[in-house]
Amino acid sequence: METTRLNPVTLVTGATTKFGAACARWLSPRSKGGLILVDPDEDALSRMADTLPDPPERVSMLALDASDETRWAQAASFIESQYGRLDWAVVHTGAVVTHSELITDTDLRADALPADLNIAYLTMRAAMPLMRKNIDGGSIIVSASAGALKTAPDGSVDGRTGLLQLMRMAAQVGAHENIRANAIAPGGPDTPGWARLPWIDDLVREFGSERDALDAVGQRNPPIARYQGAEDMSRLIELLLSDGAHMTGATLVVDGGYTL
Repeated sequence: METTRLNPVTLVTGATTKFGAACARWLSPRSKGGLILVDPDEDALSRMADTLPDPPERVSMLALDASDETRWAQAASFIESQYGRLDWAVVHTGAVVTHSELITDTDLRADALPADLNIAYLTMRAAMPLMRKNIDGGSIIVSASAGALKTAPDGSVDGRTGLLQLMRMAAQVGAHENIRANAIAPGGPDTPGWARLPWIDDLVREFGSERDALDAVGQRNPPIARYQGAEDMSRLIELLLSDGAHMTGATLVVDGGYTL
């Protein structure tokens, strides 16, 4: 499915993380109208920008704290003045949402949200008014985590479901303005927080490398077909961004069977 939009302008947050950088590199030659990269680390942004293949004529690197409401207002004004539009946005917080609060009301206050949900909320709140200016609307992809869908042994649900609920709210609000919002929920070594799991360190020590450890996980129950890396997500990104994909409010899980 082709992303046939003419000269699209793209925003990528968390652009120096594995997932964010992979998205930026894939979108670079496809964002003919311009590419805006957001991350708090200015030096890392510059280094990542140097790796972009066939970059568009205009690439902007915004080093900002994505949890700062004032900075997002400035960023939205910059995008409007310099690009005049926004077509696509990849929202990646670069960290795990660990709080249990679920967002069930569209009347949100940014200062009432956990930090990671706050980042996603502020990003979409800045992006959606810019997308409304387009006749064809726009598309938002939220990077979530497959762990948000896995039921714990005690029957509780991971607090990261709040991020998926936020995405669904954005899909509902944007539906009448042709703004679609969907999520990709990967599971594996490129997922935020993966390296923090103590059992991963134990397996790496036992098997000698992360790759061998992942292969060992694949033999366990439930079976893991194959963990997807950040670079493997291009087909899903293309699907979700395409104007021909009438999909919104959906979460595509790419975890090799981890949540089974």
